[in-house]
Amino acid sequence: MDISLMITIFLMGFVGSFISGMLGIGGAIINYPMLLYIPVMLSVGHFTAHEVTGITAIQVFFATIGGVLAYRKGGYLNKTLIAYMGISILIGSFIGGVGSTHMPESGINIVYGILALIAVIMMFVPKRGIDHIPLEQVKFNNWLAALLSFIVGIGAGIVGAGGAFLLVPIMLVVLKIPTRMTIASSLAITLISSIGAVSGKIATGQVPILPSIIMVVASLMASPIGATAGKRVNTNVLQVIMGILILVTAVKTWIGIL
Repeated sequence: MDISLMITIFLMGFVGSFISGMLGIGGAIINYPMLLYIPVMLSVGHFTAHEVTGITAIQVFFATIGGVLAYRKGGYLNKTLIAYMGISILIGSFIGGVGSTHMPESGINIVYGILALIAVIMMFVPKRGIDHIPLEQVKFNNWLAALLSFIVGIGAGIVGAGGAFLLVPIMLVVLKIPTRMTIASSLAITLISSIGAVSGKIATGQVPILPSIIMVVASLMASPIGATAGKRVNTNVLQVIMGILILVTAVKTWIGIL
């Protein structure tokens, strides 16, 4: 592998993992389009959609480990929420990860575009009053949470994501979970989800080894830094950053599809 491609992969992984740690996402929403388009734009290399999903699946797993460790103190991790959504999304992501081998590259890109579009719409739905709820008084519908995370898991497994870019708006808009608890818990749920996605990708031979290792190194360095930064940023600002980020990647993906 050319050194310029290795540096490009590392920088993309570092930026994606920093943002993922800060916003409570796995990073696939950022890294999928970057891996697909930036190496080609810079003329340093090219990855197929299947290879990109394999690399992002590995990156998400290690990025979320760093994020969860950074949030393990402070009472932000809702264990009940993590259990219900984590188990459901794990099953769904494994199904999606294995099933993606039977899809053409255009189909994977379309699934990603649809997921990103749904996430954009949900991120800009008004979310009033949720951050005033004391963490110990947070309540939600367990089975609705499990069902939604299972559906998200299937789509996330297909594109090699942990699904947090959809889980975050679902937790904020539908389940009414406070922002900081959403960010911390979604990282833990995404970690569980990525186990299914990674298993499916490895089992079907969709993981390029060296690029994945480079992304892992970048993730372990950047994700905890991002999580620490996220604790200091206003929750409204975090929601706006997340919404804009998903909007930009959704537009870029649909431009490529159309």
